Amino acid sequence: MKKFFLFSFVIGVLAACGGNETKSKTEEAKPADITKNPDYQKGLELAAKSDCFTCHQVEDKLTGPSYRDVANKYAAMPDTIVAHLAGKIITGGSGVWGQIIMTPHPALSEADAEAIVRYILLLKK
Repeated sequence: MKKFFLFSFVIGVLAACGGNETKSKTEEAKPADITKNPDYQKGLELAAKSDCFTCHQVEDKLTGPSYRDVANKYAAMPDTIVAHLAGKIITGGSGVWGQIIMTPHPALSEADAEAIVRYILLLKK
């Protein structure tokens, strides 16, 4: 009788220890399609209408940093970074990414500049 209880106990422990390994391997999170995000669509449209792509590209550094580099630097910042970066787009400036001056865009509204920033931040890898 003791052997039966010991055998049952060992089987119970073994059953409790297994089972989750295959679940974690098969349930990998798929990245969201950012192109369907309304912030992506609006920001891309506004950046294309402006002269942004003259100095910036998504992956490659041109005159200014790539959008991906900007996103990787600022995406983890608090939400207040959107207004700060929008202000930099409107007023221009230099120093953060080197001494090349970013052209100011005073005709761009704050809301449109913020939409461009939200688009850029979505590009984080």
